[in-house]
This record gives sequence, structure tokens and C-alpha cells, in this order.
Amino acid sequence: MDEFRPTVAGKPRELQGFLNAAIYHPIAGALARALVPTPVTPNMVSVFGAVMVVAAGVFYTLIGGAWGIAIGFLLHLSWHVVDGADGMLARLSGRASPRGEVVDGMCDYFGHGILYALLAAQLDGSIGWVAWAIAVGAGVSRAVQSVYAESARRSYQWWVYDVPWLQNQRTPQPGLGGALSRAYLWAWNRMSGATSRVDALVVGAAHDAPERRRIADLARAAGTRTLPVLAIIGANPRTILLGLSMIAGSPLWFFLTELVLLNLVLALAIAQGAASARRIVALVARGR
Repeated sequence: MDEFRPTVAGKPRELQGFLNAAIYHPIAGALARALVPTPVTPNMVSVFGAVMVVAAGVFYTLIGGAWGIAIGFLLHLSWHVVDGADGMLARLSGRASPRGEVVDGMCDYFGHGILYALLAAQLDGSIGWVAWAIAVGAGVSRAVQSVYAESARRSYQWWVYDVPWLQNQRTPQPGLGGALSRAYLWAWNRMSGATSRVDALVVGAAHDAPERRRIADLARAAGTRTLPVLAIIGANPRTILLGLSMIAGSPLWFFLTELVLLNLVLALAIAQGAASARRIVALVARGR
């Protein structure tokens, strides 16, 4: 498998966009290092991130005006720093675990669920009850798009750098965390298609170093085509799109973008990911 020089986020460069590499992750790394000797845990940071998202929604909708929108936008942008810091703190303090991933995801969904409800309540005043239907559709779209984008990126890290994730976890988690993990993987497996065949190749080559490296090289080459599309349905563009939508005077434009444009990008990403996986499988078979 390929080696990479860890960045401040502990991820290879190709998985970091400009904002992450230049702004969010360096600040998140500094924050995480400052928190290591303190009693603050990664889960506390995740919860604080959720509070920041809710606060952004409050400033966007309940306070409003030019200053309210500006502060809401700044808070939502700053959430990306905190969202990166919890994982970095977990790695730096030796507390990284699948359970922490679940808590991070739950806080993300909870915070943005409240944000969407606040946006829907504001929109209700201008277009009525249909605002809630639009917001629910946009929220479900966000969840599905996020599951696919994050899972595809995690699969890429596994295939290329042998970084484990929930997909190859062998010990089931108990309780609510385990149920959420299974639901997450169920959604991913419904969309992942041929990528499961690459998973099988990676598992089968675990004790064959040359073959494992060859699979990693093929997956990395494929990532040059698939990763840019995944970035479009990630979290960074959404925050900017919401801020621009609020500056334009309504969250409706943001919701419609998620419902229409980003779902089209999701369909493209799924088709592209399946085609890429089939190509990897064919090239592996051809080289044997």
C-alpha cells in the first residue's frame, strides 16, 4: 500500500480541499494541541460544534439583519474548525475510536437538524407549510449525500493507505451507537454498488504485499477522477451556499440547491464511483 506524509489533519493532501488545507485544519490542529493537556474530551468538542451550528441558525433567523447574518455565517464557517479539532484531539490524545466517529456524526446531524428547522420556520412565514416539506427533503438529501461522500472518502483511505473505518470494523458496537453505525453502513452499502468488490480484493490481498500495493496504486489513480466530485457534495460548499442564500434574503435558494443540483451531483458521484470500482477490479484481474 502507499505511504503518505500526514498533514495537520492526519489525512493525505488529496482528501483536503483548499479551505481545509489552508485555513480550517491548521487552526483545528492548533486548537487540538492546546486541548490535549486539558480535561476537554473529543466528544465535548463535538458537542460544542453542534452548539455552534445551532447558534448560527439562531443568528441567521431569530436575530437576522446584516449583522445577524454575518455572525451566523462566521459561526457556521468556524464550525468547520471545531469539526476537525475533535478528530485531531482524539488522535493526539490516543482516544480515537469508532464510537467517537458515531458521536461526531450524531452531533453533526443534530446541530444541522436544528439549523434546518430554524430555517424552515423562517421560510414558513413567506411560503407556508410547504417550507417544511422542502426543508425535510433538503435535510434528507444532505444526510444521504454526506453518507455517500464521507463513506467513499473513507473507502479511498482504506484502499490506498490501509486506514480502517466502520466498514471493516470486526467488533459490533452495542446500544444506540451500534444501531446508528449499522444504519449508516446500510445506507452506504445501498449506494456503493461495485465498490464492495474492491473491498473484497483489499481484504484478499491483506497478506500479499505486492498485490496490496498494486491495488492501492490503482485506487489512488482512480481517486484523481472521483475525489473532486465528492468534494462538491461535502460540507464546505454547503456552508458557503447557505451564507450566500441568506445574504440573498431567503434559505429557499439553499434548500433548492440541495434538492436539485446536489442530488444530481450525487447521482454522478455514484455512477462514477461504480464505474471506477469496476475498472479497478478489471485491472486487478488483468494483472494476475
